Amino acid sequence: MMQECAVPPPDDDGDEYRFCSTCAFGSVCIAGDVDKTALRDLHCLVEHVGTFHAGDTIFRTGARFGAIYAVRTGTVKTRLIDLGGRELVLGFHLPGELIGLNAIEPEVYPCDAVALDEVEVCRFSFPALATLAARVPAIQRELFRRLSRDIGSAALLAGDYSADERLAAFLIGFSRRCAERGHPADTLRLAMSRGDVANYLRLAAETVSRVLRRFQDQGLIRVDARHVTIARPAQLFELARPILQR
Repeated sequence: MMQECAVPPPDDDGDEYRFCSTCAFGSVCIAGDVDKTALRDLHCLVEHVGTFHAGDTIFRTGARFGAIYAVRTGTVKTRLIDLGGRELVLGFHLPGELIGLNAIEPEVYPCDAVALDEVEVCRFSFPALATLAARVPAIQRELFRRLSRDIGSAALLAGDYSADERLAAFLIGFSRRCAERGHPADTLRLAMSRGDVANYLRLAAETVSRVLRRFQDQGLIRVDARHVTIARPAQLFELARPILQR
């Protein structure tokens, strides 16, 4: 049976010298040949938090900023609630991805982070992490890279794109994020509802359902509830190209 993404629980918790398999900083430290002392220092900054269940809030809009979080297991949604009580979905975050970076400048969290399924996170004290990053350039570069990626993701849907282009880009992007974590890129489990996907893409839920059906009729994907198999990735990428290569 083919393994699917969203990403399964970590294989291990690591130890004094090794990061757990979904650590947000593990690969950059290994690739950057970070010495054991710095690695141990980073371990000392980590606090495992959870388990959060679907609907639980990890942090809330307006709370004082003191830490960034790395998703360890599960999927997290970030969102805003406007004065009329309407929700605006800002993004979805998988294991190994950071949340809370957009709170660095205002020093308060500018959005909610909500668990979509069973979620565990690693909490990094930001003042301590910033001090360590000043000593370990690889960690500082990784923080800047994540900030840059978040800015790019926020701008991704700002153009006048069609519903087909938006949904294709969403599926290809999700697929790539799974592949980055060593999981199959063609078999996805979407922990978020179609309503959440529609909200994120700034589309009506009915439009998302209609486009998914059309993609399935065209043989681009196969859909089974929240499971999506990408059957023709090259053709799906061509639909997403105006967004992904702008």
